Amino acid sequence: MIDLTKGKPIKVILLFTLPLLLGNLFQLFYNFIDAIIVGHTLGKDAFAAVGATSALNFLIMGFAIGITSGFSIIISQRFGANDDEGVKHSFAIGLFLTLITALVLTVIAFTLAQPLLELMQTPPELIKDAHDFLKAIFGGMVFTVLFNYLSNVLRAIGDSRTPLIALIISTILNVILEFVFILGLHAGVFGAGIATIIAQAFSVLYLVIYIKLKMPVLHLQKQHFKFDKKAVSKHAALGYPMGFQSSIIAIGSLTLQIVLNKMGTDVVAMQAIGRQIDQLAMLPMISLGLAVTTFTAQNFGARQYKRMLIGLKHAVIIDVIWGIVFAAILITFNQFFSGLFISHNETKIIHLAFEYYLVNGLFYWILAILFVVRAFIQGYGNSLVPTLAGIAELVMRAGVSVLSLVTVGLIGVLFSSPAAWIGSVIILVPSYFKITKDLRQRSDQTLDTDGLDETLEII
Repeated sequence: MIDLTKGKPIKVILLFTLPLLLGNLFQLFYNFIDAIIVGHTLGKDAFAAVGATSALNFLIMGFAIGITSGFSIIISQRFGANDDEGVKHSFAIGLFLTLITALVLTVIAFTLAQPLLELMQTPPELIKDAHDFLKAIFGGMVFTVLFNYLSNVLRAIGDSRTPLIALIISTILNVILEFVFILGLHAGVFGAGIATIIAQAFSVLYLVIYIKLKMPVLHLQKQHFKFDKKAVSKHAALGYPMGFQSSIIAIGSLTLQIVLNKMGTDVVAMQAIGRQIDQLAMLPMISLGLAVTTFTAQNFGARQYKRMLIGLKHAVIIDVIWGIVFAAILITFNQFFSGLFISHNETKIIHLAFEYYLVNGLFYWILAILFVVRAFIQGYGNSLVPTLAGIAELVMRAGVSVLSLVTVGLIGVLFSSPAAWIGSVIILVPSYFKITKDLRQRSDQTLDTDGLDETLEII
C-alpha cells in the first residue's frame, strides 16, 4: 500500500496512478478486443448495436458505480485520520447500500431496457442485438457493481495494485470467453455480454479472498453492521449525489445518442468508434483523477492542507500535457485508429470518425482540467458542486446536439461534448478557488506534518 500523506506529492500520486492506469489500459484492451471481434465477425450492424447501448449502459451502471466512489471517499478520509474502526463501519455501510442499490437497479434496468432503446429511436435493425447485449450486462449488474466497490475501497486505503491484478484476471478471462461465446458458440452480442459478467464474477471472488487474507483493516464483525441513521445518512449524502452526477451526465449522452440515431447507421458506427477513442484519451485523466481524489481525501483527513494544493497543481499540469499530446497523435494517425474497429473499405465511416477526432481532440485539454478539478473537489468532501457541474454537462450536451440537429447538422452535433466539458469547468472553477483559499487559510493556522496530533471528525 502507498501512504499518500507522506513523501513528495507528485511522486506518490504517480506511483498510485500507475496501477490505476495499467488497470484501465487492460479494461480498454478488452473493450477494443470486444469491438474488434464484434465489428469484424458479426458485422457493422452488430458493432453499431453494441455502440448504441453505451449511453444507456452508462446511465444505469454509471449511477451504481458512482455511489461506490462516494462511499470510498469517506473510507479514505477516515483512513487518513488513522481511524481503523471508522474505516470498518464505513466499509460495512457502503457494502450494504451498494448491494441494495444494485438489486433495485437490476430490476429497473431489465424492465425498461427495450422501451428505452425504442424511446432513444435506435435504428430498428439494431434494436434486437442492442437489447440482447443489455440483458446480459444488466443481468449480472451486481457483480460489476461489487467489483467496483471493492476496488474503490482498496484504493481508498492506498492499495491500487490489487484492483489492477483483479482487473488483469478479469480482462484475460473476458477475452478468452469472447472467443468462446462469439466465435465458438456463435452466441452473438448476447455472448459478448455474458463473457463480461462471468469475468466480473471471478474478479469479485478474487478481491473477497484477498481482503479476507491480507486486509485486517477491512475485516468486518457483527458490530460493524449495526448502523445508526446519522452514519448511513452521511454516506448516502456523499455517495448518491456522485451516482446522480454520473447519471445526469449520461442523460446528456443519451440525448446525443438519440440525435445521432436519427442520422443513420453509419453515424451510429462513427459514434461507437469515437467512444472507444475517447476512452483511450481519458484513461490517464480518469486514472489521475482517481489518484487525486484519494490523495486529497487522505491528506484532508491527516490535515495536510498545503500538501493537497501542491498535489493538485502537479496533477493539472500533467493531465493537460497528456490531453494536448494525445490529440496531436490522434489527428495525425486518424485512419489507423479507425481501422482498428472497422474495415478500411468503409470510407464514409472513417471520414466521419476523422471529423469526430478533430472536434473532440482540440478540447481534450479542457477535459483534462475537468477530471482533475472535479476529483479534487470530491476528495475534499463536496458532492454538490460536481453534481451541479454534471447538470451543466447535461444542459450543454443536450442543448447543443438538439439545436444543431435542426440547424447546422452533424458538425454542430459533434461540438456538443466539448461544449459540455466547458460548461462543467465553468461551474467547477468558483468552487475550486473557494476551496483552495480555504486550504491556504487552514495551512497557515495548522502546522503541516506527516503525523496527526488530534482526532479529526470526518464530514
